[in-house]
Amino acid sequence: MRHRIVILGAGYAGAYVAGNLARRLSRKDVEITVVNAVPDFVQRMRLHQLAVGRGIEAPRLADVFAGTGIELRLARVTAVDPERRIVTMADADGVAGGGGELGYDTLVYALGSGGDDGGVPGAAGHAFDVAARPSALRLRERLDGLGDGGRVVVVGDGLTGIEAATEIAEARPGLSVTLVARGELGARLSPGARRYLRRACDRLGVTVVERTSVEAVEATRVLCADGTALASDVTVWTAGFALSPVAAAGGLQVTGKGQIIVDRSMRSVSHPDVHAVGDSAYAIGDNGRPLPMSCASAGYTGRQAIEAIVGRLTGRRVATTKLVHTYNHISLGRRDAILQTVDGQGQAKPAYQGGRRHAWVKAGVHRVALWATSHPTYGLPRRRHRLVAAPPYATAGKTRA
Repeated sequence: MRHRIVILGAGYAGAYVAGNLARRLSRKDVEITVVNAVPDFVQRMRLHQLAVGRGIEAPRLADVFAGTGIELRLARVTAVDPERRIVTMADADGVAGGGGELGYDTLVYALGSGGDDGGVPGAAGHAFDVAARPSALRLRERLDGLGDGGRVVVVGDGLTGIEAATEIAEARPGLSVTLVARGELGARLSPGARRYLRRACDRLGVTVVERTSVEAVEATRVLCADGTALASDVTVWTAGFALSPVAAAGGLQVTGKGQIIVDRSMRSVSHPDVHAVGDSAYAIGDNGRPLPMSCASAGYTGRQAIEAIVGRLTGRRVATTKLVHTYNHISLGRRDAILQTVDGQGQAKPAYQGGRRHAWVKAGVHRVALWATSHPTYGLPRRRHRLVAAPPYATAGKTRA
């Protein structure tokens, strides 16, 4: 009986781990199943671009994994039972036959994060987000229906909020765009980068409202804590991200936000046959600080999980890979960007770089990430590693629906 590796989620982290495990482990010894709720790979880093009408590729996962030996299961994960080593699933939207139970010997949890309205009244019903492809497409449809003079309010001045506001302003110059920041605009950037960001907002016509918190969202306005009411035909909510409750409900040790607490090899500290990667993992970086939720962290945590799984299953030394956070790369529309390096404490260094060249660099990062995901077994070795011995299969949890 082959060792069963189940990977929950096929975003940047999950797809990367799946492809690399397929490259490095023998099919004679392992079977790899990826469970994902949608049939396409979602370029989450580019969803703000999709929302303004830009063409964003979405490769079908069935094509991505074709010929790799990876089994794709289109389903929504509803529960994980780490004691029985069982994943429970329901049918994905528009796809029948995905429900049931799936047993595993090694689990990779990569369900990532989604939008979080923070419980703000009206945000769930009236605001749009760019945390998932369906919501980005709904925002796109709404923006398409606005004429010149339409008012857009973006709530949240994190990287997603900045990128969304500047992208909308550049792509739809007839719209009035306002960015609401809880503190100072670009507070995590260096002083020079903050000034650069402010000039970019001025150039694109983005109105910035600083040191303001939002108390409620209505159909045509955003209500602020100081009593200000901002007129809004479209409200875009980027003020936070939430984790799936599945890990906590299953008894895995998690943080207050729901991230799975892992050791240096991305293994759950409470259930060592579970690895977490990407936004789902609470991982301490080489600087002793938690890694931020980001595409870069997905790559670093995914690489470490791959080395841990391959090493332990094949009897090799588990390699220690880098877990670092060295910079933030922020798009300001298609023709401008900021590259802000950070120090060992995750604080912005005084130096920064900005301009069109860095917009090209970030676009190149997007292309490389998409290519790597679309070619999961590129450079497939002729001989893949065999397991050193029969893996310790669980006596329970072997049911496959």
